[in-house]
Amino acid sequence: MTIYRLWTWGILIYAMAQQVIFLILFVAAYSQFRELRPFARYARTLTASTKALYVSILVPAHNEAESIVASVRGLLLNHYAHCEVVVINDGSDDATLDNLTRAFQLEPRSVPSSLTAPLTTAPVRAVYRSSVEPRLLVVDKVNGGKADALNAGLNWARYPLFCAMDADSILDPDALPQLVWPFLDDPERVVAAGGTIRIANGGRVSGGRIVDVGMPRSWIARVQIVEYLRAFLLARLGLSRLGMLLIISGAFGMFRRDLVMEVGGYARDSVGEDMELVVRIHRYCRDRGQPYRLVFMPDPVCWTEVPETWAVLGRQRDRWHRGLVDTLIRHRGMALRSRYGRVAWLAWPYYALFEGLAPMIEVLGYCSLPVLAGYGLIRWEFCGLFLIAAVELGVATSTLAVLIEEMTYYQYPRPVDTLRLVAAAIIENFGYRQILLYWKIRAIWGLVRGKNRATTWGTMTRQGFHDTSG
Repeated sequence: MTIYRLWTWGILIYAMAQQVIFLILFVAAYSQFRELRPFARYARTLTASTKALYVSILVPAHNEAESIVASVRGLLLNHYAHCEVVVINDGSDDATLDNLTRAFQLEPRSVPSSLTAPLTTAPVRAVYRSSVEPRLLVVDKVNGGKADALNAGLNWARYPLFCAMDADSILDPDALPQLVWPFLDDPERVVAAGGTIRIANGGRVSGGRIVDVGMPRSWIARVQIVEYLRAFLLARLGLSRLGMLLIISGAFGMFRRDLVMEVGGYARDSVGEDMELVVRIHRYCRDRGQPYRLVFMPDPVCWTEVPETWAVLGRQRDRWHRGLVDTLIRHRGMALRSRYGRVAWLAWPYYALFEGLAPMIEVLGYCSLPVLAGYGLIRWEFCGLFLIAAVELGVATSTLAVLIEEMTYYQYPRPVDTLRLVAAAIIENFGYRQILLYWKIRAIWGLVRGKNRATTWGTMTRQGFHDTSG
């Protein structure tokens, strides 16, 4: 009987701890937001500043024919002139390279046979420079995966900072200067910065930019809007404030190139190369006693397309969770070691218990408590408390994220769209969330069995950005 009671209280305490952590993250995120918001306005003055740092934008692409031209055009039209765009075509077997060639009049450049590449990658087949836009370089290489493509881009990048982006993404015009600002504000310590990812589904693109933020028709995409708001405006902003940021999205993150080269670039055998790099940077700097900061900036915005079918969404979330758990396992030696400070004592346990293992703990709670109550081993009240806590936490965090969005950035000005997002925040907890739990547990089981470690790009069917500018 004592074991059953301990298990019941353990599950309940775990659910309550999630709510306490959410409250802490909310307070930290609010504090960070108030501190950073004035800098976002000042950062726009970097557009013509001679003090601005130069940035290489790395765009790894594999079978991105539908969206690559609109994405690259948007990057070239951003308000930050101190940049180059390096597209790495990673063995695409569709029209990705052909579309780039036609749109930007690519001309081949000779690849020096004696080129010394600091990072080992799959062979580079050709390099192209645009005859109409000298800031655009295209590296065509044999397929090697996303991390391998990023490393190839690092080998060809010229500038001290690099910004890694997905090929299905579009930047806001002011996003780059806003993301560069932390490196100028604290040049000795800032080694990486991440920006906000928002969902482009339902929006309208013109001239390579998002000109109208729309509400997607599918509820799958609407729920993902809520997820992204919660992840970026609450979780990552709060974790950044607390010095516990272990993830900078591979879709929009900026790093010091020299440091990334020192740590060996992206891990080609990792399915979560973006998180793994961030954790390795933490470890590298802590091992050397080097002062450093990794920050999250809420104002720089990158727009991306998200899955609108269950099959594609499942593959994406399976990959994400594999990447998270695999990174925690790789760097388990950091856990609870004084050398690594709050990263070891707070960040690693948080990600392990409330991100990595959370699906298993939650499912065990859903399944075990009703069974125990049915046998009379625990009281039904405990089951009710657990379910209420789980649902209330999900609805509260998501709804608050939507309200913060409406009070600050106001990207969805139509009242009906706000109501749809609140409805999505509620719907998420009844079916959608449980399906995600299944995918995440499947990912963990695959890792336990030593399978499911593929680092290939995977297949994602895209609608593509439809540019109305003609």
